[in-house]
Amino acid sequence: MSHSQASEDILLRDDRGGAVYLTLNRPDKFNTLSETMLTALQRELDAIATDPAVRCVVIGAKGRGFCAGHDLLEMRANPDHAYYQALFRRCSRLMQSVVALPVPVIAQVQGMATAAGCQLVASCDLAIAAQSASFAVSGINVGLFCSTPAVALSRNISPKRAFDMLVSGHFIDADTALEWGLLSGVTDDADLEAAVADKVAQILSKSPAAVRFGKSMFHPQRQMALADAYDFAGDVMAENMLSPDAGEGIDAFLAKREPVWKQPGC
Repeated sequence: MSHSQASEDILLRDDRGGAVYLTLNRPDKFNTLSETMLTALQRELDAIATDPAVRCVVIGAKGRGFCAGHDLLEMRANPDHAYYQALFRRCSRLMQSVVALPVPVIAQVQGMATAAGCQLVASCDLAIAAQSASFAVSGINVGLFCSTPAVALSRNISPKRAFDMLVSGHFIDADTALEWGLLSGVTDDADLEAAVADKVAQILSKSPAAVRFGKSMFHPQRQMALADAYDFAGDVMAENMLSPDAGEGIDAFLAKREPVWKQPGC
């Protein structure tokens, strides 16, 4: 196991055999997405995007809450249209980087995930939360409609439920978030790390190439017309079929043995 740190410990990185754990480390501020935090996260995601050895990413947080969204004190200290526009574009780029990453990204959520913190959960491919976690897009409570979080939220849950959250600012609990599609799993608080580790292990047990092929097609096809989506998916699947892992996996299945996947860098 190797350990590294980023941006003066505001973001921690822990590499564990193909999985990268990124931990927001601003617990006294509920891990708000300050400019420094955005910079640190973007730097790590950009590096991961070009690293063939990385096979899965987990985004978690220290303290009682996952992420309370943007740093409101920082925002109020810069009352300028150009500043706000640049800030929201930076945050939007970060969320799109999560979606575009070539490997699965799992949100490990404890406590509150609000506004852009809820947006981060919605942007991840998978999200596992502690039973006590809660979620809101609460900008409306301070006079600010969460417009950019609405993009990610409305791509996870139904439009009416998303808009209800956006105009009411109310919290939903973890079970509701699971039922509505914001989460992929809920677990007892004490079991959160183990549940995420189990999901990581499942991903790492699969063909690295197949998982990357899957991530490359899953999100783009959702934005396409049905016929275009099938054409695109068919092209990706044909390329996947020609990969060494697909041949190995099918041969292993037919021979009733365990496959030996080609590891990155081999």
